Amino acid sequence: MRGLLVVNPVATTTSARTRDVLAHALASDLKLEVAATEFRGHARELARQAAEQGTADVVIALGGDGTVNEVVNGLLHHGPDTGELPRLAVVPGGSTNVFARALGLPNDAVEATGALLGALQAGSERSVGLGIAAGTPGTADAEVPRRWFTFCAGFGFDAGVVGRVESQRERGKRSTPTLYVRQALRHFLGDRQRTDGSISLLREDHEPVDKLVVSIVCNTAPWTFLGNRPIYVAPHASFDTGLDLVAVSRLTSAGVTRHTGQLLRSSPERGLSGKHVVSLHDETHFTLQSQAPLPFQLDGDHLGLRTSVSFTGVRHALRVIV
Repeated sequence: MRGLLVVNPVATTTSARTRDVLAHALASDLKLEVAATEFRGHARELARQAAEQGTADVVIALGGDGTVNEVVNGLLHHGPDTGELPRLAVVPGGSTNVFARALGLPNDAVEATGALLGALQAGSERSVGLGIAAGTPGTADAEVPRRWFTFCAGFGFDAGVVGRVESQRERGKRSTPTLYVRQALRHFLGDRQRTDGSISLLREDHEPVDKLVVSIVCNTAPWTFLGNRPIYVAPHASFDTGLDLVAVSRLTSAGVTRHTGQLLRSSPERGLSGKHVVSLHDETHFTLQSQAPLPFQLDGDHLGLRTSVSFTGVRHALRVIV
């Protein structure tokens, strides 16, 4: 079997020596080509070439969720898998690794490589559903290219926190749970829209839901991790269904305290709830829009400001070795 190992050389939790050892181990079972990313978007380009040229049977992403997202978008550049695309495999090397852990993979790169080798030998794989975010026709964001996401998207408050964290990381800060909590608190204190949101939820044949502050789209559960603790916003989200949405229409100090407690106590059966919480499960298509541009993120990658984003859930989008 031919494999392409796409390596992020600045992945948070793996050293150059560890990556070499992992590549050597994978080469024992695969006719392996190794490619290190050199710039943002390079992993997407490498995966797209492998899919278009038919040079790999499996593309392995060694890095964090951002690397995985790029590889997925490269593989699916021309649309969902019809049986001809390379399979995806993941070796976690980032700070959080939500997609890999949601698949049930170990969070340690060496252990995950062992699990991957076992799955390759057994021919074990599964089909996963994914989400697409795209600009909405007839809006200022109509020409924004569509982009696949593997586990979550955020429009509004959540994405603003991600943007703050990215800014801190660019200044040399490490990505830690403490950093996220600190930036979330600062964003809350500085966000003037926290009590009267500007986001509207639009669905065909449904009345709009207006004045949302937080809007989180989940493709699987958990939503994220605080260290080793899984955090569930939409506990019933799954790779086997459409998309889930959890939105909050009002953020007060008391509400933040209550929701924070809910998240810390969350489980596969229990997520966010309350009179200001809007929840949707297994949705195929909906749109989030705002009169004022708001922060937008996919899979933990801040993508700037948007006024309108349309979301589509695609079942059986890609095959994954697991």
